[in-house]
Amino acid sequence: MTRTHRPSGGPPDKPTLTGLEATWSRRWEENGVYAFDEPAARGGPRNTVFSIDTPPPTVSGSLHVGHVFSYTHTDAIARYQRMRGKNVFYPMGWDDNGLPTERRVQNHYGVRCDPALPYDPDFTPPQEPGKRQLPISRRNFVELCERLTVEDERAFEELWRTLGLSVDWSRTYQTIDARARATSQRAFLDDLARGDAYLAEAPTLWDVTFRTAVAQAELEDRERPAAYHRLGFHGPDGRTVLIETTRPELLPACVALVAHPDDERYRDLFGTTVRTPLFGVEVPVVAHRLAAPDKGTGIAMVCTFGDTTDVVWWRELRLATRPVIGWGGRFLAEPPSGLDTEEARAAYARLVGATAHTARERVVDALRASGELHGEPRPVTHAVKFYEKGDKPLEIVTTRQWYLRNGGRDERLRAELLARGEELRWHPPHMRVRYDTWVGGLNADWLISRQRFFGVPIPLWYPLDADGSPDHSRPIVPDASALPVDPSSEAPPGYAEDQRGEPHGFTGDPDVMDTWATSSLTPQIAGRQLTDPELFASVFPMDLRPQAHEIIRTWLFSTTVRAHVGHGTLPWRHAAISGWILDPDRKKMSKSRGNAVTPTDLLAQYGSDAVRYWAASGRPGTDTAFDTGQMRIGRRLATKLLNVGTFVLGLGGAPGTADAATEPLDRALLADLAATVEEATAAYEDFDYARALARTERFFWTFCDDYVELVKARAYGDHGGAEGRDSARAALATALDTVVRLFAPVLPFVTEEVWSWYATGSVHRAAWPSADALRAPGADAAVLGAAAEVIAAVRKAKSLAKLSMRAEVGEAVVQGSRADLDRVALARADVRAAGRVTTLTLHEAPGPLSTRVTLAGAPQTRPFPN
Repeated sequence: MTRTHRPSGGPPDKPTLTGLEATWSRRWEENGVYAFDEPAARGGPRNTVFSIDTPPPTVSGSLHVGHVFSYTHTDAIARYQRMRGKNVFYPMGWDDNGLPTERRVQNHYGVRCDPALPYDPDFTPPQEPGKRQLPISRRNFVELCERLTVEDERAFEELWRTLGLSVDWSRTYQTIDARARATSQRAFLDDLARGDAYLAEAPTLWDVTFRTAVAQAELEDRERPAAYHRLGFHGPDGRTVLIETTRPELLPACVALVAHPDDERYRDLFGTTVRTPLFGVEVPVVAHRLAAPDKGTGIAMVCTFGDTTDVVWWRELRLATRPVIGWGGRFLAEPPSGLDTEEARAAYARLVGATAHTARERVVDALRASGELHGEPRPVTHAVKFYEKGDKPLEIVTTRQWYLRNGGRDERLRAELLARGEELRWHPPHMRVRYDTWVGGLNADWLISRQRFFGVPIPLWYPLDADGSPDHSRPIVPDASALPVDPSSEAPPGYAEDQRGEPHGFTGDPDVMDTWATSSLTPQIAGRQLTDPELFASVFPMDLRPQAHEIIRTWLFSTTVRAHVGHGTLPWRHAAISGWILDPDRKKMSKSRGNAVTPTDLLAQYGSDAVRYWAASGRPGTDTAFDTGQMRIGRRLATKLLNVGTFVLGLGGAPGTADAATEPLDRALLADLAATVEEATAAYEDFDYARALARTERFFWTFCDDYVELVKARAYGDHGGAEGRDSARAALATALDTVVRLFAPVLPFVTEEVWSWYATGSVHRAAWPSADALRAPGADAAVLGAAAEVIAAVRKAKSLAKLSMRAEVGEAVVQGSRADLDRVALARADVRAAGRVTTLTLHEAPGPLSTRVTLAGAPQTRPFPN
């Protein structure tokens, strides 16, 4: 947008912050201020576009103040880049894919998903949900999920508009809509064709509540109480071999005892067998480097599977498999292999159907009765692995799952991904350590299949043999033009629906992909890779990924993997990392913790600019305290901008260059302003919105508290003649115009309001200020500082004497170096007028500037060193 000055404009009689959000949000939308110029981007130079991979918020709940915090950071960068002349691609997505949405739909509509059911195009959910949930097809279930999330998306969009996000609202997407499903499925099929996706039956981390597999990136350790139980295994020649375990219930799953190969205590047992207590199963004693001699008795039992170390031992030592816990977290009905005696089967029968907790109690009671429990359990607290959304410890069960290669078992790919981390520009730089640590510590490929219903289906079918058993080695792949597909309700190419589940027919893959498998493709989804390749080429790789630090291991890493293997590039050039919001107890604010603050009331009470000011004051990557005091400061700043704008524009001056300012004090102000512009620009180029805001604010208060007071009389024409008056007015207007643009990325509403008083168009489409236009040859910014020191001393003298600031000063004697005195001399007339000083005497003396003030009619002087 072009901008012209309108001499007939001006501030309203009573400028106010009230109502600015509603007024300007509407006008921005009507005028397309934030619209991405797609025609200009097509085929044009890539460097004219600035594209943002905006985090899609989860819409299954409510936004909290942490969202406001981090999204403000991104918006400040977007606004800055737009003012730098970039064509900003700033979409918004809605993350409605996953368990939270699935649970809401089940409870809201009284339905449950049954992927075996066919799609019903005429389905209508019950008007009054009953106690028993109605089973429906996955496709019908997805449609209900999409319907329910629309309400949440409207509420989110309204709040984002109130906050002032400069998003192009014509470019929204859902992580479960047709475009997202097609993009995700296409990427999976490409991975399959390259050999990067594979199906494997293996031990899997399993959440027994949600009955789904869990990936390494979704784990979290939680401290839980437990107890060590000392059990006696029966060794050769009547020897008792003691082990300690927190999971005695897994005794029937025991497949070996393991000790360190250098442990002298057990070296003679390696290669022999021992019998398990209670069940009497012969298991080998083996050696492995991961056994810890200083832990417990130094020898451990290996079960299939108690923890991830058991999986390593089982795989590397090629041990037997004896699973006992099923998908629901209860002991299986059939005893595992090896429990062949009547006594062993009877002991196991007492565990069938029990949870791990109940089974543990029963096993311990039986061991105590048999005398094979040595001593009483010893209480401990230790870290237990949980699914991040679960409330029960994970189990490890053997399942068939889909994996993507991610460097966990491929040193070459791991090295390539670490190199991508070096190539990416991190803001702040130290956040790269989290990426490197995660990639370096991977021990498995990315498990992407989930045993859930609401998600992107695995786009495959499997042929059935004469017995109706699926052949997983020969998946049936859909044509790319048919995507997205739902194998649970659509037949594969060459088959009819009535062949589903029949011998020589087909079956659809029952699983969906985990949410990160789709969220890892947000650049491709937002950029419309499949439907608009030309647009995609203009925005990808994107310029910026803004996100929180705790999901570097999930979202950032997974997106890097997909771009690296699928496109041979990074997905973006920069990663800007936000910190957490902390409550008064210095704990992270989150909905799950119940300590989050809803932002709607804050925005209403303090105003959006004030809340944004607080958010933008938080340094990149740094956890920041929730502080309404900072919001009050932000509101005061916005109010001051209205007031100073009213004053400056009331004088009638027009913004110009440094040439329009002829007086040394005015040129000093513009020199300081030029330095401010340079520092703020450098900060924004480094994605440091907080540093840019702090530097701008520092100048602004100097401008208001010192410069405006110093030149007010001259600007009114009280002294200095027409040339002095015009110089002051030009400097005032130029400073106001520049400050409005410097504040615009953080305070969009009040800056747009002030801008509208003297210019057409939008400040958010105006050019970013130029430091070169503000700096006149020979201008000395220190002139303003010296004059400000003197006038501060004069004010202090009046204040201590409890006099009005309009009180007369008989004499002010300024002492200091010749250079400092020369600077004061350049502003002598303005200092005298601002302080109402009759006589201003300059006296050269060593040391810093100091001023001695004699008030009019006072019997003595008052020294006030500065």
